[in-house]
Amino acid sequence: MKVVTAAEMRQIDQDTIEGIGIPGIVLMETAGSAIVRAIEQHYPTCHRVGIFVGKGNNGGDGLVIARQLAHAGRDVHLFLVSPADSFTGEAAINLQIAKRLGLQIEEILTDTGFYGTGTVPTTLASCELLVDAIFGTGLRDTVRGSIATVIKTLNNLSIPTLSVDLPSGLDANTGHPLGVCVRADRTITIGLPKRGLLVHPGAEFAGKLEVVDIGFPEQVIDAQGIKVNWTTTTQASRWVPSRPPASHKGTYGRVLVVAGSTGMTGAAALASEAALRAGAGLVTLATPKHLNPILEGLLPEVMTLPLPETDAGSLSVSATSAILEFAEKTKSVLAIGPGLSQHPDTVRLVHQLVRENREQALNLRMVVDADGLNALSQAPEVISLLDKEAILTPHPGEMSRLTGSSVPSLEADRIRTAQQFASEHDLTLVFKGAPTVTGLANGDVWINSTGNSGMATGGMGDVLTGIIAGLMAQGVSSERAAALGVYIHGLAGDMTAEVFGMHGLIASDVLKAVPRAISSLIA
Repeated sequence: MKVVTAAEMRQIDQDTIEGIGIPGIVLMETAGSAIVRAIEQHYPTCHRVGIFVGKGNNGGDGLVIARQLAHAGRDVHLFLVSPADSFTGEAAINLQIAKRLGLQIEEILTDTGFYGTGTVPTTLASCELLVDAIFGTGLRDTVRGSIATVIKTLNNLSIPTLSVDLPSGLDANTGHPLGVCVRADRTITIGLPKRGLLVHPGAEFAGKLEVVDIGFPEQVIDAQGIKVNWTTTTQASRWVPSRPPASHKGTYGRVLVVAGSTGMTGAAALASEAALRAGAGLVTLATPKHLNPILEGLLPEVMTLPLPETDAGSLSVSATSAILEFAEKTKSVLAIGPGLSQHPDTVRLVHQLVRENREQALNLRMVVDADGLNALSQAPEVISLLDKEAILTPHPGEMSRLTGSSVPSLEADRIRTAQQFASEHDLTLVFKGAPTVTGLANGDVWINSTGNSGMATGGMGDVLTGIIAGLMAQGVSSERAAALGVYIHGLAGDMTAEVFGMHGLIASDVLKAVPRAISSLIA
């Protein structure tokens, strides 16, 4: 699903009205009807509804909602946060209709009027649902004055609040509040999700997010050349590789995991098993030879390739040729980095693997994570040698080391961070976090829609690396394997959290849920 900026959404709206010929009043009516259906579904017993409307199109949507809810028998009270004579266009038309129908309407224009002796506080206290239709995507300035007071009051009430299109006060592009912002329990966004609803803190202000289709033509949306996408269940389901009945383990490819060092055998084990759980046919773990007996006992389904090691118990650079020869012979996807250590000799190993893959034109597909990324950050010129099929999976700290930029600056716009790095380096970048954002070499971006804060614990990234490599082994393109792997990883985390809760969730719990997550996408 496409994800839009405020400007892209306005252009889609304008082109639909002016180019296609669907009147704005029709789009407004359709939007209002869709949101009323959502209210009927989610709040069937909330009889008394307070609706706060501004003078723009968002307020016009709120007026349609008020009229239709009243027609359905609900007790509706409208609160205008702008003077009635300031309403224009379709919003003004719908306000006149509301007046002629005799709907209860009250203006809230000053702080005194809101808190004074009027009926507003009493009316609010009796509401069972509040609808926020004050501002839409056009808000650019800090919210001040009486409207700021209204929003603060709404946030202090223990009444469910539903926002229309966008929580009022939220920047549609960045997800940051412009002064004050409505904290909605649920947001019903119109047509397409806005960027600010999917990134933090916007996602927190939005609450549960739902997108309603109001009939914007596909050709109008496609004409915008929108590069940002949201990975939904529908999209992820299309990417899951098939498993034909007449198949064998060789059908589903091989993964060679280059991982592990003294004290970090768990990372190697998690990544290796995750590749199998994601559906790879065969997985081999290349690891320091002294760890081989331990990992063989931990992983009965994983083969091992014991290799030369440093005095510190990490892989030695002398293991380079053995790794490349094995991967080339078996046509394995390489997953490099979990628990690898930052020993200087091991760092040189990572550099050599990348260099020789390019120099020998081996075309091995790589997923680089953890200490593999830390090794690359010590020699940025090596990044330029990565194959276009390569996937890097940094968390914010690793991304900071790769780019030299501060974590806050990278986190300030996760979409731009992933998009810019992937485009500049001609590869796929999985920028892990909340939400995880996958940038592709062509400038496309996929924002993930699954996962939870219970997954903020050690080992989760190792599981993700294995899942992505396992999907690549099955023939899924790097771009799709990255976005799909992130989705499956988060979905497995969500499924696990439903059973155990988010406190104390561990990576091996999520690992076990990966097959169930994949099965849910093909059911």
